[in-house]
Amino acid sequence: MRLVFFDLDGTITRRDSLTPYVLGWLLRHPWRLPRLLLVAPAALRFLLFARDHGALKGALLHHTMRGCSRDDVQRWNERYVPALLRKGLFAAAVERIRRHRDAGDHLVLMSASVDLYVPAVGGALGFAETICTAVRWDGDTLDGRLAGPNCRGDEKLRHLQRLKALHPGLPVSAYGNSSPDLPHLLAADHGVLVNGGSALQRPPAHQRLERLRWQ
Repeated sequence: MRLVFFDLDGTITRRDSLTPYVLGWLLRHPWRLPRLLLVAPAALRFLLFARDHGALKGALLHHTMRGCSRDDVQRWNERYVPALLRKGLFAAAVERIRRHRDAGDHLVLMSASVDLYVPAVGGALGFAETICTAVRWDGDTLDGRLAGPNCRGDEKLRHLQRLKALHPGLPVSAYGNSSPDLPHLLAADHGVLVNGGSALQRPPAHQRLERLRWQ
């Protein structure tokens, strides 16, 4: 039995899952499309000053989906998540998840994407736990800004170390695809870099990572 972490976007899914989630919502609520203009200041700050992915993510969700209800989100998830599972996943990733699940491993989906839909993806794929970026609600009404740290980079490492302490003695495997995943991949006993570019293969410390190419 192993403790196994999977990143979502670019590791299990073929591409980012949050942008299509928000754009799909807007296309079904077209009167909200002008709200995208309100995201422009946060996007400019991101490009010109601090590349704060969490602040940009919170601004996008706050300005486009603010005010929707939990029922609204659930209805959209019932359309978005099955479509993502049907068309948006690497077949090799789904097979690797199945193999770990059949081996009795403790599977953790750990994503910087948000808890509006990531837990539904994790549940559908058979993960025992889902860790992702939390968004803020005002009762049953969505605020959209982040309710805690963006689950990226060192935040993922912190969660890996926390769960490793809760499951002492279990070897740890971790799958990721990008440079923000490197801290927790390198902290695992078996780190797997999926479809990583050449820049992620140069430092000597990265040479112990297994590299997979998923189509």
